[in-house]
Amino acid sequence: MKKMVKQSVGIDVAQKELVVTFGRMYEDFSIEMHAYNVFKNSDPGIKEMVKWVKKLSISELSVQFVMEATGVYHQKLAYYLDENAYKVSIVIPNKISNYFRTLDVKTINDKTASEAIARFGLERTLDQWKRPSEFYKKLQQLTRERDQLVSERVVIKNQLHAEENEAHPNASSIKRLKARMRFISQQEKEIKNEIDVIVKSNKALKEEVDRITTITGVGQLTAVIVLAETNGFELIRNKKQLTSYAGLDVREKTSGTSIKGKPRISKKGNRNLRSAMHLPALCAIKHNEKFKGIYARLVSKDGIKMKGVVAVQRKILELIYILHKNKTVYQPDYEKKEREQPQEVVPFTN
Repeated sequence: MKKMVKQSVGIDVAQKELVVTFGRMYEDFSIEMHAYNVFKNSDPGIKEMVKWVKKLSISELSVQFVMEATGVYHQKLAYYLDENAYKVSIVIPNKISNYFRTLDVKTINDKTASEAIARFGLERTLDQWKRPSEFYKKLQQLTRERDQLVSERVVIKNQLHAEENEAHPNASSIKRLKARMRFISQQEKEIKNEIDVIVKSNKALKEEVDRITTITGVGQLTAVIVLAETNGFELIRNKKQLTSYAGLDVREKTSGTSIKGKPRISKKGNRNLRSAMHLPALCAIKHNEKFKGIYARLVSKDGIKMKGVVAVQRKILELIYILHKNKTVYQPDYEKKEREQPQEVVPFTN
C-alpha cells in the first residue's frame, strides 16, 4: 500500500455553499481526488465540513485547507479554521485560474474548480494565511461601507436630476431626495472621521500612509483602501502579484496568425482595490509629468484613452508597493537626478 505524504482540502466558496474536494498525494507523487461533498456556508455547515474532513484524513499528517479570496464569503470559514488551529491558505483567484488552464479539464463547474484547488494545494508549497490585523479589518469595513454610500448617492443624484427635469416636478419628492443625499453625505463624513482617528492612533500605520500619500494624486483614503484590502501587503510578494490581485493585469488572446485578440485587463481580482486607483490616476495624469507621458504615449498609439488611464492606475499601484517595501517616499525627479549624478571614474590597474 502506498504511503500518503500530503492531504489537501480544496474549497470553492460561494455565498451560500462550500463545494469541497479532499485530495491526497502519495510517496510516488501520484495524486488522488479521494472524496467530494457540498456544505452550507454557515456556522453549522462549516462545522459539518470539518467533521467530514476529520473522518477522511489521517492524524499523522496535517491537512491543508485551500480556498480562493472571494470577496467576503470566504472570511467566515477562514476565521473558523484559523481559530481552531488548522492550516489555511487563501489564494489569489488569478493564480487558480491560470493553474486551471494547465489542466486537462473539459468541464468547468464548482466540482472541477474545487478539485483544481485541492490539486493546487497538493502540488504547491503555499503561504499560510494570517488573519488581518484588527485595525486593517476595521478599515476595510469602513472603506467598503463608504464605497456603498457613494454608490447610493450617485443613484439618488440621478433620480434627483430626472425628477427636476420632469415637465411637472414633484416638490415633495425633490425635498426627500435632497434630504437623503444630505444624510448620506453626513454618514460619509462620520466614516472619514473614524478612519482618520484609527490612522492617527497607530504610529506605524500613520507612517505608512504618509509615505504612500507622497505620490501625486494619492490621498489618505486611497492609501487606507490599498493597505486594508491587502492586509498591509501580507501575502503580496511582488508587483506582478499585486496587479493580478487587483485585476489590473493584462490578458491577451493569441493563437498563430489567425487569432489575435485585443489586450484587456482581466478584472478578475479585488474590485475595491481596482476602483480605488481610478481618481488618483486621473489626478496624476493631470499634474505629474511622468504619468502624463505614459498616458500620452499610449493614447497616441491607438487612440484609446481608457487604456492609458488603466496603465497609470497599474503604475501607481505598483509604486505604492515599492514605497511600502523600501520604506521610502516618492521622489518625482528621482530618475532625472540619477542620470545627472556624476559617474565615478575607476582608474585602470594591471
